[in-house]
Amino acid sequence: MECLHQGKDLWHIPVFMFYVEVVIYLFEIYKILRCFSGQQSHDDFFYTKLFELCQNLDASVDNKTLYDEFSVYGSIISCTVATTAMGESKGYGFIQFEEEAVAKNVIDRSSNGNIIIHGRHVSVYPFVRKDGRGDLVNNDTLKFNNVYVKNFSEATTDEDLHRIFGEFGPITSAAVMRDSNGNSKCFGFVNFENVDDAANAVQMLNGKTINEKEWYVSRAQKKSEREAELKGKYEQVLRERVDSHRDANLYVKNIDESINETTLVDLFSQYGSVKSCKVCLVA
Repeated sequence: MECLHQGKDLWHIPVFMFYVEVVIYLFEIYKILRCFSGQQSHDDFFYTKLFELCQNLDASVDNKTLYDEFSVYGSIISCTVATTAMGESKGYGFIQFEEEAVAKNVIDRSSNGNIIIHGRHVSVYPFVRKDGRGDLVNNDTLKFNNVYVKNFSEATTDEDLHRIFGEFGPITSAAVMRDSNGNSKCFGFVNFENVDDAANAVQMLNGKTINEKEWYVSRAQKKSEREAELKGKYEQVLRERVDSHRDANLYVKNIDESINETTLVDLFSQYGSVKSCKVCLVA
C-alpha cells in the first residue's frame, strides 16, 4: 500500500516536466522575435561564439536586408540592425548563426573585403558581451598589429599611409604594394606598435572615403587564413554552380525510338535556350 501511495504522488512529475519544456520553448521564441524586432538586449544571448557584430552598414540596410544578405552563408537564428530611439540605423547590427563554422567563414570573408552590402564593405567581428570585453587584450585571436588597406587611389604613397595612419598611434612601417614597373596595386600594409591603435585605425578608417575612394581597412590575414579564404571561395563557387544547374536538368522518358537529340532540342528550345541534350541508347 505504501508503494502504491508513493506512485500516486508521482503522477504529477511528467505533467510538470511537460510544462517546463513548453516554457523553455516559448522563451526561446520570445528571444528570437525580440532580437529580430530590434528590442532584444544583445548581452542576453547565450550563443556568443555564433553571434557576430556587423559594422559599416548603410543607413538603408534594415533587419530583412541583413537577413537576406547573410542567410546565403548558412542558417540564421536571429539578426537585427541597431537603431536609435527615432528608428534610424546606427550603422551596425548583430547576427546569430546556428553553426560556428558558418560564423567563422563569414568573418574570414569579411576580413578579405568580400562582403559588400549596398555598395559598402561590411566588417564582421565576433561579438563579445560587455562583461567579457575587458579580456580582449588577453585574446591572441583578437590582437593584431598589421593592418591591411586597399582600394586607395594610384597616387597614394607610403608617406600618405604614414600620415593618415600615424594619427592613430606610432607605426613601424607602411608600404604601398607595387608591380615590377613600380605601378601601385592600390593596396598596402601598415604595422602599428600598439594593438589598440591598430584596432582603432581599422574601426575609424574602414569605409571612409579619401580622395573619392572608399577605403577598405582590416586586420591583415596570415597565409593560412588567406588559403582558407580561397578554399572557401572555391567551394562556394562550386556550390553555386551545382545549385544553378540543379533545377535546370530535365529527365525525359518513354520517348519513341525515332526521337533523336536534334528532335528533342527543337522541341524544348521553344521554352528556353538548351545547353545540352543527350538521348541514351541501349548497348
